[in-house]
Amino acid sequence: MNDTPTRPNAIYLRLWGLLSAAGAIASIATIFGFLGSFSWFFDLFSHFRVQYILGLLVVGILLWGGRNRKTAGLFLWLAVVNMAVVFPFYFGRQSIDPKNAPLRAMLLNVNTSLGDATRVRAVVEAEAPDFLVLEEINARWLADLAWLTNTHPHRLIQPREDNFGIALYSKLPLQDGRIIDIGEAGVPSIIATAQAEHTKLCIVATHPLPPFGKDYSRLRNGQLEQLPKFLDSPHPILLLGDLNVTPWNSHFRKLLKETKLRDSTRGFGYQPSWPSHAPLFLIPLDHCLHSKAITIVNRRIGKNVSSDHYPLIVDFVITNK
Repeated sequence: MNDTPTRPNAIYLRLWGLLSAAGAIASIATIFGFLGSFSWFFDLFSHFRVQYILGLLVVGILLWGGRNRKTAGLFLWLAVVNMAVVFPFYFGRQSIDPKNAPLRAMLLNVNTSLGDATRVRAVVEAEAPDFLVLEEINARWLADLAWLTNTHPHRLIQPREDNFGIALYSKLPLQDGRIIDIGEAGVPSIIATAQAEHTKLCIVATHPLPPFGKDYSRLRNGQLEQLPKFLDSPHPILLLGDLNVTPWNSHFRKLLKETKLRDSTRGFGYQPSWPSHAPLFLIPLDHCLHSKAITIVNRRIGKNVSSDHYPLIVDFVITNK
């Protein structure tokens, strides 16, 4: 008697084996992501919740149809666990009928070597932000974007050649502007006070290191931990930056708790901004945080400018409530 599986059966078994392996990987990654506060390595898995949802749902449904229901049930349950992390960001939008036209802020990591200055100009001119934060600015970018001095005459700029240059351009007057180092990474951040109509606004721009390895992760976390010490302004605060964390990361949640700032993502859902060249791995690294006295009217991701980041565009009003 020949016990060797027929060819169709062998293909069937291999297919379900691959699906089960993919689901197992997504399941392990899901669990690792909840352990990020204990290890920089586990922390890396915290960022891809949406990818885990999609992967576990697809695998779970296919296995369920193939009557492997115990394994399928586990994968679908873990998909729901990930949904419980992500779905709250689709709720909690504040409703407001602004009496005055909202202000607009744009954050764009142009990428020191990749971005297209022509595309950047087109997007900035089309969106016409009142405040523009550019990250990864170097001397070449400053030359390419010299036209900004006509539309945004108030500015603070610290160019660098190591992907951590930073600039704040404003249509409104800036006061008390300073470039500072936060934490031990030695990368610049910007704090300035803008004179808006009937009130003032504290604008903070920052860009921690990416968590590539133990040392960079420690420096990123240190910068996020030190940020609250620099947010003691009596005015409403708007913080913009490629923070190199996602909204469901433990270090990000700790930052919100300690600063009492709000995440502009609330009510607007999943808005990934990086990496633009790999759609399957897109995650939301670019952030706008704000104090209670600010209400977000709209939040969206802008057009591709050939950087590895998409622009983040936020419309807001200062309510002083």
